[in-house]
Amino acid sequence: MEKETLKVGLLGLGTVGSGVMNILQMNGEQVRSRAGISIVVKKILVRDLKKERAVEVDPSLLTTDAAEILQDPEIDVIIELMGGLAVRQYVEEALRLKKFVITANKDLMATAGAPLLRLARDNGRNIYYEASVGGGIPLIRPLKHSLGANRILRLVGIINGTTNYILTRMDLENMEFADALAEAQARGFAEQDPGNDLEGIDAAYKLCILAGLAFNSQVHFDTVNVEGISNIKQRDILYARELGFTVKLLAIGEEKAEGLALRVHPALVPLTHPLAGVLYENNALYVEGNAVGEVMFYGPGAGAMPTGSSVVADLIDVARNINHQVENGIMETDFLDKKVVPLEELESAFYLRLLAADQPGVFAGLANAFSKEKVSLDMIIQKRSREGEAEIVLVTHPEKEKNFNAALTHIQKFSGIKAIKSVYRVIRK
Repeated sequence: MEKETLKVGLLGLGTVGSGVMNILQMNGEQVRSRAGISIVVKKILVRDLKKERAVEVDPSLLTTDAAEILQDPEIDVIIELMGGLAVRQYVEEALRLKKFVITANKDLMATAGAPLLRLARDNGRNIYYEASVGGGIPLIRPLKHSLGANRILRLVGIINGTTNYILTRMDLENMEFADALAEAQARGFAEQDPGNDLEGIDAAYKLCILAGLAFNSQVHFDTVNVEGISNIKQRDILYARELGFTVKLLAIGEEKAEGLALRVHPALVPLTHPLAGVLYENNALYVEGNAVGEVMFYGPGAGAMPTGSSVVADLIDVARNINHQVENGIMETDFLDKKVVPLEELESAFYLRLLAADQPGVFAGLANAFSKEKVSLDMIIQKRSREGEAEIVLVTHPEKEKNFNAALTHIQKFSGIKAIKSVYRVIRK
């Protein structure tokens, strides 16, 4: 029997929660038409009943008691927008009580997604988490459905808006890192404590979710190699541009014959690559499938309304599934544990900036160090000597990380080299 009204419990009325309520108020008739049912938010969990809100809601909807929502038999859907890992207990209780769950919580889905999805399946329900990775960009649904006929070979993503904003400002406006970060904070694109963004942790959580879907694998956060952008210097941004590259924080997932390769790190991206044109707070995911070829998804990766848009789209899906008596529809419960390839066994080209003594034999010494480890050079820049020191920038051809690192060890012992200033990976495609 079809329901006439779908009743929803909302956990959290912060940035994204306010966006969801705004969309339901603004596009209510369109949502009802597409869902095939009226949607009513019956109760909203908040921490402070008296706090001023970014959206106007009836105060009688607010509660500080989660049980009022979770244990209400009239509520069919729980939308979790509080974030963090402590809410796992609410999600588990909701599933055990036979409620569908929608979440934008990347931390939760990255670290506990597989067991939660199994719990949902065991209770004939589902978890919808489109908003957990791309904000307003549809990524989960395309990987599960639109690209379902493909074996995904590779994912390369710019999936953190804070770092992309900072690197864009450093590139286009010649800003120093600290100034670009301060501007991002002032404009609301970075938290006051932006550590998780700057150190690549946020992007790594999102990569866990995407790689799990793309490679049908249970991906563990501690298997992702993570490096952030805090040490990037304006000088490296300028050299990258001179060489035909821009610098981006990339999340990369690949399935190779030896296993999965998972990493988040800054990299030089060719100016001709589609990801090079992803600017400011925007995000993008570049996907290679063995049938479709190369596709890219692009748009705003965060914010109240873009993320709220994905949450409400999930809500429409839930409503249609309930009225068509589709119980779980889960596709993620057969995730496999796959081998992860150690970083030192992966291949990459490298960018290296160093200070060298302005004396004969320096280039011969560098060439010898690389030759010993069978690493070949692609590009070299040397700037005019100052006070007896010359700045040299090298870009290598692709080689295994362990070979490049061994060459670097030789270079560090070479008396003609005064300092190794920067080392970054380079992607070619």
